[in-house]
Amino acid sequence: MTKIALVTGSSRGLGRNAALNIARHGGDVVLTYQSRVDDAHAAMAEIAALGRKAVALQLDTGDVASFMSFAERLRTALRETWRRETFDHLVNNAGHGDYALIGQTTEAQFDRLVNVHFKGVYFLTQTLLPLLADGGRIVNLSSGLTHTSFPGYAAYAAVKGAVEVLTRYMAKELGDRGIAVNTVAPGAIETDFGGGVVRDNAEINKVFADMTALGRAGLPDDIGPMIASLLSEDNRWVNAQRIEVSGGQGI
Repeated sequence: MTKIALVTGSSRGLGRNAALNIARHGGDVVLTYQSRVDDAHAAMAEIAALGRKAVALQLDTGDVASFMSFAERLRTALRETWRRETFDHLVNNAGHGDYALIGQTTEAQFDRLVNVHFKGVYFLTQTLLPLLADGGRIVNLSSGLTHTSFPGYAAYAAVKGAVEVLTRYMAKELGDRGIAVNTVAPGAIETDFGGGVVRDNAEINKVFADMTALGRAGLPDDIGPMIASLLSEDNRWVNAQRIEVSGGQGI
């Protein structure tokens, strides 16, 4: 039976790349987007061109109150598109960049980072557990910045560190259902994330390139295939791990 992966924040960046690589590996995909419906439909078309099925659903991962409604829309999509009641893989990718030094971080910035990157991951996963098939997989996205410090990223890195701890607890508590849970921690990647800070700022790009053993910032194609491979049966015994995919950043 074809596996179905739900990838949050998959209209752009790493999420989109992961979704496309899952399709290339033979999986079907539920895409989510916050506001970029045209980008989500474009990703659906690319997945269809690969011979796989995809649907796109709107979701704000920082709005916990909307999760039950999202779960109902997901349930309907699973029935109508796949004639199934469950999906197999959850990739908690959606996020945003909001950077400030500790002395300049506002409470609003802090709360949004917590709501999207930690609280949202916690309660979206909780809400979707009844729809996640036994023997399934969860991948939570973290960051290389939990191990490599860089000024201005304290709040962002701290909530990603919380996700890494949460991953281990998820693996422990969901093990009796055969669900494996891992964290993927990318290094600095050239996307539009954080306003394209790594992609479009040559100075910052060079700083991270100089911190990386392979001598460059990462690209989406460095990350998406790894996420897809982690969902395959070849990696069925990988569980409760933080897997850094950074080219050797900060070693």
